[in-house]
Amino acid sequence: MDLKRLAYFVAICEEGSISAAAKKLHISQPPLSHQLQLLETELGVKLVERGARHVTLTDAGVILYKRAGNILELADAAARELGEYGEKMKGTLRLGVTSSSFLPLLDPRITEYAKLYPEVNFELHEGNTFQMIELLAGGVIEIAVIRTPFHAENTLWYSLEKEPMIAVGSRKYFGSAQDDRIPLEALKGKPLIIYRRYEKLIVSACKAAGFQPDIFCLNDDSRTALMWANAGLGIAVVPYSMDSFYRSPGCLCKIIDSPVMETQITAIWRSDRALSAAGKSFLTVFKKQR
Repeated sequence: MDLKRLAYFVAICEEGSISAAAKKLHISQPPLSHQLQLLETELGVKLVERGARHVTLTDAGVILYKRAGNILELADAAARELGEYGEKMKGTLRLGVTSSSFLPLLDPRITEYAKLYPEVNFELHEGNTFQMIELLAGGVIEIAVIRTPFHAENTLWYSLEKEPMIAVGSRKYFGSAQDDRIPLEALKGKPLIIYRRYEKLIVSACKAAGFQPDIFCLNDDSRTALMWANAGLGIAVVPYSMDSFYRSPGCLCKIIDSPVMETQITAIWRSDRALSAAGKSFLTVFKKQR
C-alpha cells in the first residue's frame, strides 16, 4: 500500500471533500482525485461515494480510515527510529541516581556511554531512592538508577548482578579475623554506621540471626557512612561495589556472609511513557554483561 496515497485518503476523509483536501495539501484537485482512484485500484475496492460537494465513505472506506491513522503513525515512528541510526545521537539524558548506585556505575557503563554518544548531554538528579521514584513519576527524569529493594508502581526495571553487603571499619573492630568474609553475627555489639536506605534490611537480618544491632549512626548517604568508618567511629555497612571508592588504608573490608544481605543496582523507567532515543541507548549499555 502506497503510504502517500493513504495520507491523501485520510485528508479527504477528514476534510469531507476532495476540493477541501486538495486545498489543505496545497495540490490541485485533479491529481488528488487521480491518487484516490489509484488507491482504490490498488486495493480492489471502492472507498468513497463522490457527491456534488462532499464524499461519503463506503463500508470499505470506513474500515481503511480506522486503520489508516495507526498505519501512518507506525510508519512515521519507524522512520524516526531508523533515522537516529544514521545520525549521531543527540539530546539530553535525564537521569536520576543515588550515591550507592551511581559511583559504581561510573566505571564502566557511564564512561562507555559517554564515549559512544559524545553529543548526548546529561541532566543528573541526585538523591535517595524515594526521591528518585518521585522524580520519575513526575516526569522530571526518564530513568532512575537505584538499588534493591524498592517499591514503584507503573515501572519496568532491569537489575544488574547481585552483590553482597560489606562491613568496612578499622582493624580494632575485627580482632584477629583473617578471612575476607565474616558471619553476620560478627557485627553483634559493634557500633554500626548505616545508610538509612538499608536500615530495615540490616535490622531484620540481624534479628533473624539472634541479636539487635547497635546502630551508632544513621545517615542518608553511603559515602557519609564510609567517611565515618574511615575516621574510626564504627563499622560502615554498604554495598560491595562502594569499597573501592572511599576506603582508607587503615580500614579493613569484610564481606558479610549472609544470603539476605545482598543488593542490586537497578535501572527503572515508567511503563506508561515512551523512552527517548538517548534513554533507549543508555539501557542498551546498562544491560551489557561485564
